[in-house]
Amino acid sequence: MERNVFEDAVTFYDLEWDTEYFGIKSAKATLLKPLTINQWNELKNRFIDYQFISVVNQNSEPINAQYIGKDTSAFLADVNIQFGKKVVERYEMPNNITIQNALKRNDQVLAIADFRFSKFTEDPELAKRGGAQVYRQWLINSFDRQDKFYALSTDENGYITGFLLYSLSGNTCLIELIVVSKTASKSGIGTGLFKAVECDIRLKGFNEVIVGTQMRNLGAINFYHKVGCKQIGCHQVYHLWNL
Repeated sequence: MERNVFEDAVTFYDLEWDTEYFGIKSAKATLLKPLTINQWNELKNRFIDYQFISVVNQNSEPINAQYIGKDTSAFLADVNIQFGKKVVERYEMPNNITIQNALKRNDQVLAIADFRFSKFTEDPELAKRGGAQVYRQWLINSFDRQDKFYALSTDENGYITGFLLYSLSGNTCLIELIVVSKTASKSGIGTGLFKAVECDIRLKGFNEVIVGTQMRNLGAINFYHKVGCKQIGCHQVYHLWNL
């Protein structure tokens, strides 16, 4: 995947996985700061060659939102709340939670994966192209990969009751997906999974956790506050279709 950056204001690159999965030529533009009119016009010219563009307006900059609203047919598909936490405490690994990487395909993980909030289903064009299965495919693609880690919670019978998928880069742990089985909700499993990840990354020399969630997902927002995270960003995500 070739990434292009102009004047430190925008990153723009092809979404190869999305292009293959949805069957439409896809790209992503991330607006890193307020754009000048020339930068915006250059970016607009790049949109022409794609059928779908995800446009991330970092920190919800008003001038960028005005450009998008006035000059395109893009709509606001998501507001992503970013959380971060510095890992300074040393936790013991919670009982009944293990850490695995390069996890073999696990049907129990897939069986409990249920995501109520998803821009892939709330956008009708993505929904009719299989958006409801994106997170399942995300999990399938994470199996057998050395760079993907799972915290797995199991009950006394060895059945998986929750999982947290994460990856590591630089000094940072990125939480990708977290799920607690509906039959085990409000039992502290989510908190245990988060603490297990903190324990693991601390031992590996990493010192920060980053995670994002949708603004409408109040349960997730409350959870991340509960485990000590602080809000560090609020990014608008627009979907632009050229069909």
